[in-house]
Amino acid sequence: MTTAVAAPFRFFALQVVRTRRLGPSLARVTFAGPDLRAFRSDGLDQSLSLFLPHPGQSEPAVPVELGEGWWQGWRELPDDVRAVMRSYTLRALRRDDDGHTAEIDVDFVLHGLGPDSGIQAGPAARWAADAAPGDRVLLLGPAVADNRAIRFRPPEDTDLVVIWGDETAVPAACAIVESLPAGTRARVWLQVPHAEDVQDLRTAADAEITWLVGDDTDGPEATLATLRAAQLPPAEHPYVWIAGESGCVKQLRRHFVGERGVDRRAVTFVGYWRRGPTEEQLREQG
Repeated sequence: MTTAVAAPFRFFALQVVRTRRLGPSLARVTFAGPDLRAFRSDGLDQSLSLFLPHPGQSEPAVPVELGEGWWQGWRELPDDVRAVMRSYTLRALRRDDDGHTAEIDVDFVLHGLGPDSGIQAGPAARWAADAAPGDRVLLLGPAVADNRAIRFRPPEDTDLVVIWGDETAVPAACAIVESLPAGTRARVWLQVPHAEDVQDLRTAADAEITWLVGDDTDGPEATLATLRAAQLPPAEHPYVWIAGESGCVKQLRRHFVGERGVDRRAVTFVGYWRRGPTEEQLREQG
């Protein structure tokens, strides 16, 4: 049973149909289900909320029958029962012959599961690593194509697109780059832990894509130094999209606005995660 939440978003009951490892740090999970016929999105960095079951559960525990009261009911469930909630971006969607959404792809970062990882894997990474066809999830996503969970919105007069993202933002950044039209100038930096995580992107845009390979133990400073040394093509109306670890994103925003003089209204910056606290702890703080 699914219940509408607040337009333009609603719950979608989905199942895994296939999985694919993209590299040591990324796994792609494809979802399908009859509910997807109502899924609508025209966004290149469409944000989604995914609810995952705990080990031993056949489906995630979310009290959707409470309608708009689902959030409070979900928070009141015991920790070992309440579905794991994580935020992701849509990597791709495919439509059927009638134009309805038939499948969606979500790419998971496998934090803590790599060969040289020094961190503990979280519940979403462990779920994605073991996901198999038939596994059930619940997704809170858009029923309206143009919605507030879409952040990539370059102005019409944009003459240069600048993108930076760490591994958590790679799915959204890749979707953006692949969709840029011919004639668009773009400069892109994507950070991944391993060389095997680098993806072959195809785009009609005039895009220069730089993959930064290695861990981020040096934090934002190394990333900032790399971008400071970079030469950008001359542009009157550049648009900047930066996403990833919130501390690094904030420093890069200051760099583009304060040091390169980009109009702050033409800079989209999104913190996908923060060093230290988990997503549950961040919600408690909020």
